[in-house]
Parts: sequence; structure tokens; C-alpha cells
Amino acid sequence: MNKIYLDNAATTPLSEEVIDAMVNVLKNNYGNPSSTHSLGQEAKILIENVRRQVAEYLKVTPAEIIFTSCGTESNNMIIKSCVDHCGVERIITSPMEHKCVSETVMDLKKRKGIEVVYLRPDSRGDISIEELAEVLKNSEKKTLVTLMHANNEIGNLLDIKKVAELCKENNALFHSDTVQSMAHMDLDFSDIPVDFASCSAHKFHGPKGSGFAFIRKATGLKGIITGGPQERSLRAGTENVCGIVGLGKALELYLNNMDSYANYIKEIKQYAITQLSEKIKGVKFNGRSSEMDKSLYTVLSVLLPFKDPMIGLKLDMQGIAISQGSACSSGASKPSMVMMMILDEEEMMETTPLRVSFSHLTTKAEIDALVSGVAEIAHGFEIEKTNVEHR
Repeated sequence: MNKIYLDNAATTPLSEEVIDAMVNVLKNNYGNPSSTHSLGQEAKILIENVRRQVAEYLKVTPAEIIFTSCGTESNNMIIKSCVDHCGVERIITSPMEHKCVSETVMDLKKRKGIEVVYLRPDSRGDISIEELAEVLKNSEKKTLVTLMHANNEIGNLLDIKKVAELCKENNALFHSDTVQSMAHMDLDFSDIPVDFASCSAHKFHGPKGSGFAFIRKATGLKGIITGGPQERSLRAGTENVCGIVGLGKALELYLNNMDSYANYIKEIKQYAITQLSEKIKGVKFNGRSSEMDKSLYTVLSVLLPFKDPMIGLKLDMQGIAISQGSACSSGASKPSMVMMMILDEEEMMETTPLRVSFSHLTTKAEIDALVSGVAEIAHGFEIEKTNVEHR
């Protein structure tokens, strides 16, 4: 059975060029980057080349890029260090954040008594900038605002520049989880005054286990992993050289093809919206995910007009890999917090969310197979409903 992969928001397949670059490093650049001999310094040069490459993309200085294992580690480091070392006493966030942010915030509330303010999204999943402005003015406590740029389940985009400017006006620190948007969108941090951001390479066809944190100079942030001077003493431990090189190669490939990839994926997403709307009676789309200018082009959140918690498994049996929510909550017995925020009680009981996420490798034929598979499942529920009505 040929597998159809439509879960690119969870992870993406490695590009062949990335694999080749990483294998070359594993074979030839095995020196420890902290060593002073030539083999160590060759590895160090590879890391610094990628650091400059990332910095050039974001229009920041190389010293502001800290390599980590993933977005989760980056987010943990930033949020915890803001409390431990930057004097933050209050965190403003939303219930729509990824678990690595929401659970970290809750941990700090429980252990350190940090005040937490939640901005409640509306039924479309949008955060009110006006509410944020009001909350920022209502306390003299040192504040961190942590809001994701692109939601990993429904794709809604935050006006990251407006939020960053608002935080700056109110002397608040601003952290944005940019894991889903990094490399997929132009991000100019010389123009967007965000203080902290995060990245995972595996979201743009790079390796798992490699990411970075953007930490703006003069924020006072310090590392939470100690034991060595690596990564400007912000992240101790021998660097993952082949992973960092893989990240750099994946970023290079994506940036060189960003416009063509984006245009192609947008076409695929629009095709999916059209086909699902035509073939599945009563289908809806969650949040802003069907609005091309207000959502991330790689994500489409579908709301099916029947309840089937096993739909992911049924589609998998047809060779279609897809998610019913974020990867971190797949397999959970209850709906994700994002769905609980945007769906009413009746919708929760009678519908099924499905997240379709695309890459430049996705084809229209794969979308046709998905729509056909979902239509077959939907038809089964229609027959069952008709039989019940006639009893």
C-alpha cells in the first residue's frame, strides 16, 4: 500500500540533500566543536556557518541564535529563564498555545506563584489585541507575553509585529512560538521587535532533535542547562553538529524555494478546501484555516459533520496518515484545548475535527484519495442515521 502523508504540521520527511549533508558530517566532521585541534575547529566552523545563515534569514546578529534540540526545549528555556533571571512576575498567554508553553506556564504558576493571565480567543480562534493592550496597562509587575505566531491546529496567524510593538510600548517582554511559521514565512526580526522565538528543524524537512532559540541581546536571559560554555553559556553540552548542519541545509533549501513552495502549497490547500466542500455535505473549517490570507498555508482544520473518534485509524488503514489534532495530543481521550475553545458543546458532541497539513511534496491525487476516504466514512454514517430514523 502506498502511504499518503498529510501530517506535515507534526513533522516532515527529510530532504535527500539534508540526509547527504548530515551523513557527510557524521563521516568526516566527528571532532568535538569545543576542542582546539583542527578536527574540533572544523566542526565549530560548520556550526558557526549555520548560525550566520539563520541570523541572516531573521536579520539579527549570530550571537542571538542559540542552537537547541527542538522548539519545546527553546520555549522551556526562554519562559523559565525569564522568570528565574529576568524578574518576570506575570505571564500573559492564551489557552491556544502548544503544550510545551501552556504546561511550562502552569508549572511556574504552581512552583513559583507567577501570576498568569489568559487572553480568551473568540469563536474563530483569534486573540483580541485590544484586550492584550488593556491587560498590559493593568499591572506594574514585570510581564512576559507568550503567544504563538501560527497555531499548530487551526493555522490562525497572530499579528506578531503589532503584538511585539505593543509589548515594547508597555515594557513587557514578548516571546512567540514560531515553530510552525519558521522557514515558511518571511520573518524580519530587525523590523518585528520580538524578544524571543523558537524553531524546530523537522517542521521544514530538517532533522528531528535540532532547533534553535532566538534570544535578543540585552534581555538578561541565562541558560537553564549548565555545565559548559557552549552556545554562549546559554545551553551547555556538546553540540549536535550533524543536526545543526541538517537544519542549515533544510533552511537553505526552503529559503531558496520559499515563493515557489508557498504558491504550490496554497494551490493544494485551496484544492483541498474546494474538494471537501463539494464532496462532504455539511463540512466546515475551524478557525481561520480556510481563509488563505489569515492562516498558515500549510494547515487546514476540517470539521466533519459526524462523530467518529476512530477516523484517524480508519484513514490510516487506507494508507492515509493524518491527525485529529496536534501531534502532542493525538491519542488523547478528550478534545484538545484549542477545539474546546472554539467549538460549542453541541459541536463537540456531534462533529469530528481533522487536521490536514501539507508540504511541497503533497499532490492533488493525494487530496483526492483523502476526500474519497472521508466521503466513504461519511456515507457509512449517513446510512446508519437513515436506518435509525426508520426503526
